[in-house]
Order: sequence, then structure tokens, then C-alpha cells
Amino acid sequence: MALTILHSVEAAQAFGENWAPDLVGGEIIALHGVLGAGKTQLAKGLARGLGYRGDVTSPTFTIVHEYLGGRLPIYHIDLYRIKNEKEAIDIGLEEYLPSDGVTVIEWPERIASILPPDARHWELEVVSLTERVIRQKQEPAPS
Repeated sequence: MALTILHSVEAAQAFGENWAPDLVGGEIIALHGVLGAGKTQLAKGLARGLGYRGDVTSPTFTIVHEYLGGRLPIYHIDLYRIKNEKEAIDIGLEEYLPSDGVTVIEWPERIASILPPDARHWELEVVSLTERVIRQKQEPAPS
């Protein structure tokens, strides 16, 4: 399991931006980590890498932000306020799994059993005020 140390907000954004050239649409990127771990910063970099030039903010209160106008659409989902999979399905989140663009999900553990098996799972760990560790992780199949 490879890991990368991110020493700043800019480094987190650059990490996300570096994913963009390889994306073709249909990818689901599941970002795990505590509040303030840098999940939204990665999403900002990814959006920039795909050519989106507007503001990218956390969709904590709206659940989904759609960023259009880049090479691929980005669907940024924050499940912090979702209690369970049923609630996610009731508000229509399944239409993003997968989608025509790139779906970035914060707090994906809230919908673990409805995530496709090919979702890419990344974990962000807070090391210090300015330092984060990011590692790709294998998500176990739901039981």
C-alpha cells in the first residue's frame, strides 16, 4: 500500500490534480478521513486538473455539487449528514454510481454496500496541523 505525505493544502490539491489526465469518466473516488483531513482539497485539485475553473467547496449542506465545464463533469458528494444507505437512495444518490463523469465521495462508509466494487478508496490521515498522509486502500466487500 503506497502512501504519500502531503505537507500543505497546495500539495493536497496538486495530488488531486495529478489524477486528472488518466480519468475517462465513470470513476468513483471514495475519500475516507476525519473532518479537516483534506478531502475537499483533493476534490479541488481534481476539478482544476479536469479543467474546471470555478469555486470548489464542500457540499456538506447540499450533499452534491456538480462541477461542469471541464473535460469531464465532476460530482462531488459529501455524505457527512447522511445517516444510512436508504437515506442516500431516497434522495437519488445512486444516479452518480457510476456516472458520465468523475464522482468524488466524502464519507463513503455511509453507503458502503451500494458502492460499486471498482470504486477507488483513499484514506487521508491527519499527522499534524499542516501534514497529511494519503494512501490507497482496499475496501473489503460488504458482508
